[in-house]
Amino acid sequence: MGVRPPSSNSDEGPDVIEFGIAEVAAELDGGNLSFPATGDEIVQALSDPRIKYDADGHTVPLSEAVSDVEREEFEDKQEFLNALHPVFEHYRNSRTPSVIERVRSALPL
Repeated sequence: MGVRPPSSNSDEGPDVIEFGIAEVAAELDGGNLSFPATGDEIVQALSDPRIKYDADGHTVPLSEAVSDVEREEFEDKQEFLNALHPVFEHYRNSRTPSVIERVRSALPL
């Protein structure tokens, strides 16, 4: 997934903020990995990056997300991303921000 960041007068910064499977797809594109592969092989090949699961920048280690997938092996990149999609949706819908995250989001930066 990805969303456009708030508009500003600055030309700096990304056009979109990637999170969830869009960020995983970008990691896969930059990694040295071949399919079929197990979830553990994928995590190891990508060095277990922290993946943003929402537009607020909350993250989860890829290994944690992969451990919540009910499959062990994936035939291709799309199959892996499809399996991760409901995991990231669950994170977005069920995780509540910590006290520090709530305070940080309330402060103007």
